[in-house]
Amino acid sequence: MTTSEENSQKKGRPTPKRKDAQASNKFASLAPASTKAEKKRAKEAARVARMNQRAAYLRGDESALPARDRGAEKKFVRNYVDSRRSIGEYFLPVIGFVLILSLIPISAFAVAGIAIMYSVLLVSVFDGFFLSRKIKAEVAQRFPEKSTKGLGLYGWLRSTQMRRMRAPKPQVKAGEKIN
Repeated sequence: MTTSEENSQKKGRPTPKRKDAQASNKFASLAPASTKAEKKRAKEAARVARMNQRAAYLRGDESALPARDRGAEKKFVRNYVDSRRSIGEYFLPVIGFVLILSLIPISAFAVAGIAIMYSVLLVSVFDGFFLSRKIKAEVAQRFPEKSTKGLGLYGWLRSTQMRRMRAPKPQVKAGEKIN
């Protein structure tokens, strides 16, 4: 078929006027037609749903947790870490103290602050290493069918967060025995 034959073939109907084409597309919008009040209600409902989801996450509801926090073994690790105190959770306040020490114009205070900071960091790393080993041993004993991959690091990272800042919130008190 040549281009002159293609041009001579007709589509069988006249081309609609622009006004008519736009009028027919007026009701075929992709966005739902809604009033200001409906949009405000939808926005408020979405906000309430987000707040409820966050509250469920902080409570530790299994259905609201992301995949990285789900499972009985992860819950056990969270409770295991939350039942003990660790030096890592005090690292941020220690850094604040070191910052204040560094503002003092006497160099001995600055050196002492840096020594404190690095010693707390070192103790935190050792604590995390031994905590990781304890967690893996406990999980292997309690959940023999589950893998311990990543659980040690999961517990160690949780232990480095300040207790009030942990999410999901701690469900056991410090010093409490866990089952």
